[in-house]
Amino acid sequence: MNSRERLANALNHHEPDRVPIDLGSIVTGITTAANDEVKKYLGLESDDPVVDRIQQLAQPSEALLRRLRVDTRYLMLKPPHNWMDLELDDQTYEDEFGVQRRAAVNTDGRLLYYDFVSHPLSNVESVADLAKYDWPDPRDPARFEGLESLAREMYERTEYGLIVNAGGGIFEPSWYLRGFMRFLEDLLTDPPLADALMDAMMEYQLALFEEILSRVGPYVSVVFTGSDLGTQRAPLISPQLYRDLIRPRDMKFCELVRMKTDAKIFYHSCGSIYPMIPYLIEAGIDILHPVQPLAAEMGDRKRLKREFGDRLVFWGGFDQQHVLPFGTPEEVRQEARKLLDDFMPGGGFVFAAGHNIQYKVPPENVLTLFDTVYDYGRY
Repeated sequence: MNSRERLANALNHHEPDRVPIDLGSIVTGITTAANDEVKKYLGLESDDPVVDRIQQLAQPSEALLRRLRVDTRYLMLKPPHNWMDLELDDQTYEDEFGVQRRAAVNTDGRLLYYDFVSHPLSNVESVADLAKYDWPDPRDPARFEGLESLAREMYERTEYGLIVNAGGGIFEPSWYLRGFMRFLEDLLTDPPLADALMDAMMEYQLALFEEILSRVGPYVSVVFTGSDLGTQRAPLISPQLYRDLIRPRDMKFCELVRMKTDAKIFYHSCGSIYPMIPYLIEAGIDILHPVQPLAAEMGDRKRLKREFGDRLVFWGGFDQQHVLPFGTPEEVRQEARKLLDDFMPGGGFVFAAGHNIQYKVPPENVLTLFDTVYDYGRY
């Protein structure tokens, strides 16, 4: 069974020969620092580009992906025409949406990620003010240059499951523009403004993904969307608020995807989101990631599998907050086996190391984790 067939079996709730393995996306990737350490440990040399500036994610080399037996490969969008991030003072930059972020640097000088400094819509007071915002062009042809030919070539010449490295979220990118607290306040105190912003974001995402999927729809296995809806202890917003205000827009996104491709729809949300899961399924979501086990109500994997496993594929699920960074290789091995015992029966499970692999995660733990899944995750 090749990688694409293996992934398709798991996504359709059948048991493949082994659990599919994923690495390399905007939410299942590896930071540049961790990537460097793993390559050094293995004696690999490669010049791996940064594919996500905010999170400082590397595009893993083909040598590393093969060493970890990864079954997925990602298609990357290009920058829009005539745009480069604006480099400001104090290690701060401004992106094409007008969001400003500043570098977070470790004590040893390592760039870790970029954090928010300002939001372009933070001072908007009305729907009329919002209408003046100059949105980037989601249909800019430069974003998709060569994408179709690359997707076709990878589909025909490799056996990997293909995924577009782009996020289709609506709720979370909306607060990127407005500001976190302002947007949460809008949801309760100014619903028309929140609605208008989410509608505009939805239209942007629908246009972007219409362009993407018109080019690569026949070739891809999975399409990303998602927004962080949970904290460590509870949902970020009430399940009812998600159901009434956000789910209808996620549903429209899913409807577009269904029109353009047979690929499954992947939803990323960190945190405690157990009460939201039925609404995500109703919206049309096929896959849930990262299934954060130390978040409230997300650690009982057998219950999640029992209640939702016939309708959802679980993607991730490993303890990345404690065991992966701080455990011994043997503890990593044992936790990986528990994860597989809980999620792999009957198919419907794809392995990833939870969220992105972070700086200072021991390379021995990374290799132990992927090797254990490869060896133990067989049907």
